[in-house]
Amino acid sequence: MRQLDKAAVAAALPWPRLVAALRAMFHDGCTAPLRHRHALPEGGTLLLMPALNATHSGVKIVHVAPGNAARGLPAVHAEYLLSDAVTGVPLALLDGGELTDRRTAAASVLAASFLARPDSRRLLVLGAGKVAAALAEAHHEHWKLDEVAIWSRRPEQAASLCDGLRKHGVPARPAATPDPRGFDIVSAATLATAPIIHGRDLQPGQHLDLVGAFTKGMREVDAEAVRRALVVADTRAGVLAEGGDVVQAIAEGVVAEAHVVAELADLCRGTHLGRTRPEEITLFKSVGWAGEDLAAAVLAVGA
Repeated sequence: MRQLDKAAVAAALPWPRLVAALRAMFHDGCTAPLRHRHALPEGGTLLLMPALNATHSGVKIVHVAPGNAARGLPAVHAEYLLSDAVTGVPLALLDGGELTDRRTAAASVLAASFLARPDSRRLLVLGAGKVAAALAEAHHEHWKLDEVAIWSRRPEQAASLCDGLRKHGVPARPAATPDPRGFDIVSAATLATAPIIHGRDLQPGQHLDLVGAFTKGMREVDAEAVRRALVVADTRAGVLAEGGDVVQAIAEGVVAEAHVVAELADLCRGTHLGRTRPEEITLFKSVGWAGEDLAAAVLAVGA
């Protein structure tokens, strides 16, 4: 059985090929139930994300241990086991953190290819962690951006991320505020529990890419932002179960479940057109789909 560490996973998943692999997976579909969540000692959580199709099966195993900060260890450890779906023979064990970061960003770019304006050149990224870095790199690779602004509650983290991005050719600069005005795409990857972006500040033609709020109690935009936008989910079931931005807007009575007009699979299959007017405000809400992990793992292994 092969083992791919972080560097090997990154090298095996160049952005254009990964976006294409995700598009094919969303088009063709696979069996991918909602993730399993189990309590661990000391407030920890075990997450299991299985997926399978006719040729491959895989499961992402994630341990979240909040107490690790005091131990000098990362709070999250993730691995991905890819197997042959017919024989059950294990094929590879991959670094699950790098796999997740890259497939998350690639899914956002895939959605934006249907939802953002084709002339998009300015990106605002909220957050300065690993997913934020992947989002900046992936969007720049696709759009050849003129400007990438990075905002973080900790300015020193934003400045550090910008330094790293510029070394890879991304025209990054720190942003003093999370004000979305003037940007074509706003991509959020934070752990916010209160809105950072407000609907009153959105401008015609903008695209919101929301990947950070992955529980019901989290949100990065307010209900007015959701109401003003054409909303597409990575999967409707996942977003209505865990996507705090949308779940809370529904609970507040501002929108109904039907306000989520499509899934990413609908866009990939051509059953929904995505953006149809230049002035339209669009919103992609992602909480993660196990089929993305499977597509990325198969591509990385070359199986």
